Amino acid sequence: MSVRAPRYSAWSLLRGRFSGPGFWRPLWSGRQLQKAYDVVVVGAGGHGLATAYHLARDHGVRRVAVLEKRLVGYGNVGRNTTIVRSNYLLPQNHYFYEDALRRWETLSRDLNYNVMYSPRGVLDLALSDGEMVSLARRGNAMRLAGIDAELMDRAGVMKFAKELVPAGTRRFDIVGGLLQQRGGTVRHDAVAWGYARAASALGVDIIEDCEVTGLVTTAGVATGVETSQGPVAAGQVVFAVAGHTGAIGTMLGVPLPVETHLLQAMVTEPIKPLINSVLIYVHPHGEVYILQSDRGGVVMGGFLDGFPSYTREGRWSRLEDVVQSAVALLPQIAGLRVLRHWAGTNDMTMDGSFIIDRIRYDNVFLNGGWCYGGFKSIPASGAACAQFVATGTAPDLIRAHTLSRFASGHLLDERGGGPFPVRL
Repeated sequence: MSVRAPRYSAWSLLRGRFSGPGFWRPLWSGRQLQKAYDVVVVGAGGHGLATAYHLARDHGVRRVAVLEKRLVGYGNVGRNTTIVRSNYLLPQNHYFYEDALRRWETLSRDLNYNVMYSPRGVLDLALSDGEMVSLARRGNAMRLAGIDAELMDRAGVMKFAKELVPAGTRRFDIVGGLLQQRGGTVRHDAVAWGYARAASALGVDIIEDCEVTGLVTTAGVATGVETSQGPVAAGQVVFAVAGHTGAIGTMLGVPLPVETHLLQAMVTEPIKPLINSVLIYVHPHGEVYILQSDRGGVVMGGFLDGFPSYTREGRWSRLEDVVQSAVALLPQIAGLRVLRHWAGTNDMTMDGSFIIDRIRYDNVFLNGGWCYGGFKSIPASGAACAQFVATGTAPDLIRAHTLSRFASGHLLDERGGGPFPVRL
């Protein structure tokens, strides 16, 4: 089912600008919170909205509510650097993220909403022969799984990313790289709005300013949730709260192998087109992943802050480290002014891989621990989590991503295959 977007002329848009809020149609419904639902999803970020959408579209579960403490898209789905990729080493991860990347390729059509998927390429840069061996290993694993990967020598990197051709001597020179051409970027706020509109059109209630404060149980079964707007009965509950995953464990009395760390990012003033792909550059004193947005700003981020925090406040020391790394890679951007600086809360697991599993009760599910993979995984996460909730059986793509793996020792120790001090 799709909803055709209304068409407006330039004059009608200008008239609507001055005619008040009645001109603009809301993207999702303003329905009131009901007393009972088949499924309650906690968290109106990418994962929660995608799960609700797939429950309604793929499994016919229409009595679904998404409860959000603040606003749709207020959390990490609107606080990331928009990168999507599937260049992981372990099969349990690269098959999952490849499913997500394939879904990104058609998501605009599926949602009837332009999420601005841009397959500009994601290029991991190597600074030594040892790193080239590691990238070759990852690239070969991807190619064996049918995922695109191209190992490049220095000449190939400079031909693909001409902005990297040095005007002088680079302190940490580039010897090669691993390119995933289908990787790239997606517009983050469009993802939240597109899923919210599509889910709402299928009958999902999206309730903002509705904080979930507790779980209601009877005889060892979860029967609903307590909220700031009153109790809500639910047949099943899904928690998809990103950086607040640890708080859900505390609420349910289940210790989780998760810590919340800040991941900071920043964007410069707009400039003419310069960076045509996503560049990932890790050197002995820092790290940066860098791209240029559709509005011309240079977007960049780096390592985690390294200590637990929920503040979402930027730190000057982290900004300095990231900017220094960016200038070391691209000296030509040294004179740009930074316009904005922000942080997202990453729920980091001990092995760097996510968790989609039941938690404490048979009808309560946790979708979290996404580490660096949260935004890029949204389409696959929503489809897999919805199938798990609707059928009671985890699909093959997420069968290894259980909470019990931390007790049994079957870890998926990949650290996200991306920006992390340990390179794989």
